[in-house]
Amino acid sequence: MCGIAVIISGIRIDATSLLLDSVPPASASKAEQLVFSIDDLKAALQRRGPDSLGSKKVFLCSKNSGSAVERQIISFVEEEEAKERGELYLQHLENKNDCLFDSNGQTHELENCFSMPKFVAELHFIGATLQLRGVNPIVQPLMDISGNILVYNGEIFGGIYVNGDSNDTEILMQALGKCCFCEKTCSCDEKGQNSVPDLLSTIKGPWSVIYWQESSKTLWFGRDAFGRRSLLVHWPTLEDNRFLLSSVSPVSSTEQSSGFEAESGINNLNFWEELPCGVYGISFDAPKLDGFLVGEVRKHEWRNAILRELLDWERTSVGPKPEDLYFSLSKTTREQHDMHSASSGPIQFSISEPAQTVLVALRESVMRRTSQHRIFQAVTCDMRQGELAPVAVLFSGGLDSMILAALLDQCLDPSYEIDLLNVSFDGQSAPDRISAKAGVKELRRIAPLRRWKLVETDADLSKLDFETKHVMSLINPADTYMDLNIGIALWLAASGSGWVYEGNNNNNDEDLERIKYKSKARIVLVGSGADEQCAGYGRHRTKYRQESWLGLHEEMKLDMLRIWKRNLGRDDRCIADNGKEARFPFLDEDVIRTLLNIPLWEVANLDQPSGTGDKKILREVAQLLGLYEAAVLPKRAIQFGSRIARESNRKNFGSNRAANQASAGSAAIHMPPNMT
Repeated sequence: MCGIAVIISGIRIDATSLLLDSVPPASASKAEQLVFSIDDLKAALQRRGPDSLGSKKVFLCSKNSGSAVERQIISFVEEEEAKERGELYLQHLENKNDCLFDSNGQTHELENCFSMPKFVAELHFIGATLQLRGVNPIVQPLMDISGNILVYNGEIFGGIYVNGDSNDTEILMQALGKCCFCEKTCSCDEKGQNSVPDLLSTIKGPWSVIYWQESSKTLWFGRDAFGRRSLLVHWPTLEDNRFLLSSVSPVSSTEQSSGFEAESGINNLNFWEELPCGVYGISFDAPKLDGFLVGEVRKHEWRNAILRELLDWERTSVGPKPEDLYFSLSKTTREQHDMHSASSGPIQFSISEPAQTVLVALRESVMRRTSQHRIFQAVTCDMRQGELAPVAVLFSGGLDSMILAALLDQCLDPSYEIDLLNVSFDGQSAPDRISAKAGVKELRRIAPLRRWKLVETDADLSKLDFETKHVMSLINPADTYMDLNIGIALWLAASGSGWVYEGNNNNNDEDLERIKYKSKARIVLVGSGADEQCAGYGRHRTKYRQESWLGLHEEMKLDMLRIWKRNLGRDDRCIADNGKEARFPFLDEDVIRTLLNIPLWEVANLDQPSGTGDKKILREVAQLLGLYEAAVLPKRAIQFGSRIARESNRKNFGSNRAANQASAGSAAIHMPPNMT
């Protein structure tokens, strides 16, 4: 997990080709203006990437040889700062005679750049790194000998080969350096060259990227097709004519110190927007006669045919025939009988072939996300390997998190512990705390040799004023009480700070000592995507009642097409703020493809009751893993299972009833109830 950003000033950005309602005209003005310093931005990014922090500036200067045709763009690079292993080294320009390096490694005096006819623009790249791969430490931004610059936030699980000792950011930099500089479809593939959109389309895994291609004077940026990594954009306005990209919205230190942020922690919601998934390019032409540089933003199609098929999200089998439903129902009834009989001893019962296929795909997905890279070698001298928990699970004890925990046990070296991160706003009485405790007992039954640690984070919303304001900045531009409630719960749980029970008896917590504990896991498995793909939401059942199977399919497709905006960017920012990386096994490309190849009535059958028909295929997977109790648990969202929604309703609306009347779930935070 990393924090990446670029700030572009002195350039007119033309985004009219995107046809996005969110992109304002060049002369438009927005109500809010975000005031923050570069240090504020760096601080926010470094919370995501605590291992190193660096920045580079690219200055674009115009060189006028006498005619408009001969005006050229020359770029110079300033390596402003680097931080490695906790030590920060600042290298500021003291005066305009400091040396800069061009793409050929030659030095120039800054005053020579300014003595040219026009100093045009500045591109300021910032990268903070949480390093999970590679033997040698790296500091972003990376720059190669050609002058290309990369800041990358993501993991490469396929499409580009990365061996166990390599760092995927460095491998990506090498691959990008071999790309042609064409923006459109070209004949370079005949020469064995890819374009940047071609290369990025091949990556399997979550990513967001900002890349300066020196040869074409093009800035490439974007995020993966499902939006599993956050990337925010600020389009230029009259108040702030810069173009900005950032993993997260920074909090102004000035506002914090003055108390202004306490009045409205989300006063700048309109400054940032979630960048829609895709690959974008801004090519910089020679300056116009007025001296201004213009960059036109273009969005590029995904070049990978398999990826385009996933984004179309079409099934070959949506509506079943009567005999299909009869067979499915009789099989489910038989499996439920077998499952309830399993307590008397191991028995053999039939599970559908599709469930077996999904189990294999999910196991491989978890394996890809937990394979032993550099992080697993980071065993300190004062800690035995058996006491290290490199991977944690965001854990409610529900169906999705139980499946992930059981699969993690199968994929992770048995000498490691596994931390199960649980948050409650109602002590031991919250539904998620109760199901988590029951879930740990079931996990210990199927994997008795594993050391499971349930990390219990207890929170009191009335005492979290500072934390709430901080999370407001993280969910930005999301702006509802539901977003805030989910964000706080995720942020607290992912922190890994809580209590664990220690002792020799792993089954009876009452006989153990409850001690403070801080999880050191840098990877957190999260169950996002399971409900969207397997019909886990109540609105899926409503849509099915109204419009049958085709309506259900279209509602699930809509959920997948908007998950980047409604869920994943927000969740990534809240979890990563703890210096941990969220990984989403249910959103693996191969898992998505596997589920789409299965008839919809085998994935979910909403004629059956809750706890049976919703996420039907995942319930069968749980049975295959021996998780018989988890297999029948109903869906429960984190804001309700942790009880934060109830506490938030009482705090902000006075009662649950008043909150329901005000539609608190969708109510915007910047409209306080006492002002409506």
